[in-house]
Amino acid sequence: LCFAQKDVFQLKDIEKIAPKEKGITSMSVKEILQSLVDDGMVDTDRIGTSNYFWAFPSKALHARKRKLEELESQFAESSQKKETLQKSIEKSKIGREDTAERAALVKELAALRQKKEQLKAEIDKYRECDPDVVEEMRQTNKVAKEAANRWTDNIFSIKSWAKRKFGFEESRIDKSFGIPEDLDYID
Repeated sequence: LCFAQKDVFQLKDIEKIAPKEKGITSMSVKEILQSLVDDGMVDTDRIGTSNYFWAFPSKALHARKRKLEELESQFAESSQKKETLQKSIEKSKIGREDTAERAALVKELAALRQKKEQLKAEIDKYRECDPDVVEEMRQTNKVAKEAANRWTDNIFSIKSWAKRKFGFEESRIDKSFGIPEDLDYID
């Protein structure tokens, strides 16, 4: 409608003209017009209290030209990438021809990989004897022992404070808090 008359319209004008000229029901004109605006095929602007709608053939032509140029550019890039990949494939095939020597080397490589996995599994079986692992365990044990002695010291300090502050007997404190009678530092 806007293309044919090359004019600017208000919604009420379009609602009158569209059913007569294009066979669109007047109830769906607003929805169709909003869809065309959303798709960028029809322009709209608010001037004062009125909304005006227009569409010029040159805008659609320029939009299609831009899209065509964009697609041609993408096609050229894709073609260049395809050509580069084809060259790369051809280059990588050089020296990889199927020969008896290559087949033997591939077979030997598979056997060596399998042997490597077996040796790795065997090394893992003896991991607990590894000096590095043993030293790491010693360090972990040392840290754990220091932490246990620190907490034991804290318990003794709290027991001493409770005896002085509240006059409780040590056996009563041990029983109330579930502290074993033989609690002592770890050597």
